[in-house]
Amino acid sequence: MVAAMAADASAVEFIAGDLASGDRKALELDRRGLMISAVRSASDPQFGIGFEALWNEFGSQGEMESQEVIARRLGWAPATSVGGRWLRYEMILVRHQGEFVAVRDHTAVVTNETSPTGPGAVVHLSHVLIHPTWRRTGLAGWLRAWPIQTARVCLFRAGCPVTSLITLVAEMEHPDPQFPNRLIRLAAYEKAGFKKVASDLVNYFQPDFRSPARIDATGGPQPLPFGLVIRRVGREEEDFISGEELKQLVQSLYHMYATGFRERDMTLLWQKLEEYPPGATRVPLVPATR
Repeated sequence: MVAAMAADASAVEFIAGDLASGDRKALELDRRGLMISAVRSASDPQFGIGFEALWNEFGSQGEMESQEVIARRLGWAPATSVGGRWLRYEMILVRHQGEFVAVRDHTAVVTNETSPTGPGAVVHLSHVLIHPTWRRTGLAGWLRAWPIQTARVCLFRAGCPVTSLITLVAEMEHPDPQFPNRLIRLAAYEKAGFKKVASDLVNYFQPDFRSPARIDATGGPQPLPFGLVIRRVGREEEDFISGEELKQLVQSLYHMYATGFRERDMTLLWQKLEEYPPGATRVPLVPATR
């Protein structure tokens, strides 16, 4: 199956076993008339549709990389080795009878570095947008599960067992009663079975998404504090993550970001990473809304 997906430019499957425990409602989704397409090339006509939808929602808020950066990531297909890691970026577009339904994008990062857990894949869940009429239908569950297929293909391309550990990671804003939509998003991931890395012990920062000119004009990069909401596939019941595994996870994210950001704009992030809990330290995994 994985080899076939690696060869097929558009294959996306409904694999029930990939759904998170709290996303079983996705099995009730009425798939009639749905078209699920994986966009893996900037020359794909569907790239423009997907990117425009995401940019209109997230670009104006400074929460998305430029079209140039995204197009370059699509050039990684089927997977590319960068800085000792394998990367594969995908955008998934969902339409119903030709009309826009949803879009999401994500990046799988595979490392076979020596570690207690062996080789594995970290999947950065970048953005997701669902048309209001398709919310609460179960589609969101599939949009959280499909990136696992991307991880398996990336593992396959990197020469690693496709049964290697996979961790899905979403960067989420910290809960704030003044922003109820944040709580809604966090609650959805919590209900699905995702957990948050205890933010009182770990200060995670996302890179400054502004243009280089804007960054320079304002005195340098201003990384943003976010929480890490994760699903360790097959290990969802564990309530902690080791300091070593957490550091490797964030290293994978920062290596991905480093392909599209200036080195000097990443310096502070790498420095912050050195402050993470060491080695075998048990870092609690808590409810996403906490």
